[in-house]
Amino acid sequence: MKLLIISDAWLPQVNGVVRTYEHLSEELIKMGHEVKVIGPADFPLRVPMLGYREIKLAVKPYRLLKKKIEAYRPDKIHISAEGPLGWAARKYCLRHGRPFSTSFHTMFPDYAAKRIAKFMPPIYGFVHERAKRMVRDFHAPSSVMMVATQSLEDTLKEWGFKNPMHRLLRGVDLDLYQPGENTVYKDMEGPIALYVGRVAIEKSIEDFLDMPWEGTKVVVGDGPSRPMLEKKYPEAYFAGKRFGKDLAEHYRSADVFVFPSRTDTFGIVLIEALASGLPVAAYNVTGPKDIITEDFLGSLTENDLAVAAQKAMLQGTPEQRAEHVKNTYTWENVAKQFEDALLNKVV
Repeated sequence: MKLLIISDAWLPQVNGVVRTYEHLSEELIKMGHEVKVIGPADFPLRVPMLGYREIKLAVKPYRLLKKKIEAYRPDKIHISAEGPLGWAARKYCLRHGRPFSTSFHTMFPDYAAKRIAKFMPPIYGFVHERAKRMVRDFHAPSSVMMVATQSLEDTLKEWGFKNPMHRLLRGVDLDLYQPGENTVYKDMEGPIALYVGRVAIEKSIEDFLDMPWEGTKVVVGDGPSRPMLEKKYPEAYFAGKRFGKDLAEHYRSADVFVFPSRTDTFGIVLIEALASGLPVAAYNVTGPKDIITEDFLGSLTENDLAVAAQKAMLQGTPEQRAEHVKNTYTWENVAKQFEDALLNKVV
């Protein structure tokens, strides 16, 4: 299979979508497929995304994208996101009678409504409904839409999505993320409560930083909200972006992983934390409730992260959590799920 993935989220960006397609591409190539990813960096005219200056979006990409698609001549086309490249790819496929698949990676209606409501709270509902209609229309012609969890699928059906849906989990690099000693935070007051991810309004990091905690709170990551949060919460430690072995050391050096977001569709950081031996405390929402399915994995809450974090630390062992991830979340299995969808449903 000669596969083309078109994604508005791609290198040099760093996020869960990018990591998903990096690992998927590697595994699909191992399986004998040819894979090419087209992202914004392949287009000369780009502009920063509103609120995320480090994320560049392609401007009027259709003509050049058409040339790239026809030069590559793919057997299958997968569109990953509802950005300018995604809409251009969708337009090409519909114009030329090419079936395609899509993935629902981001709760865009929640993101858009939350950001606008920050300045104009009364229009939250209006923006949310309009954004739901937009993403529903975007995915409607897709032969199959890939979703990470059952609760996400249920939500999308409630929103009126009619697409055939196919489960696509996520994986962990088990050579990198595993339990170990505290090598990073040993001079800090424990217990160490850790958050890893983008530092942005939709992640609700203030819920984490506001929770009562006797030890130290650590934020690993960067984003537009970081300067404000560092100023507002001087007692917390902001470690900035971390990658590879360094990031793995930060995970395994903590005592509990706290995930305050209510708007993620999955949360790769959750399974990275579990693979590193950490129990997880999170809200009982899509993503966490699909992953924290056993008591030894952590604790979910409706509104009290501090209680959930304290409870999570009393349940299970690092070895139990690491073994669970090993048996459940591998990129090899994810690639097989992806291959199955493209070969059997995109026709």
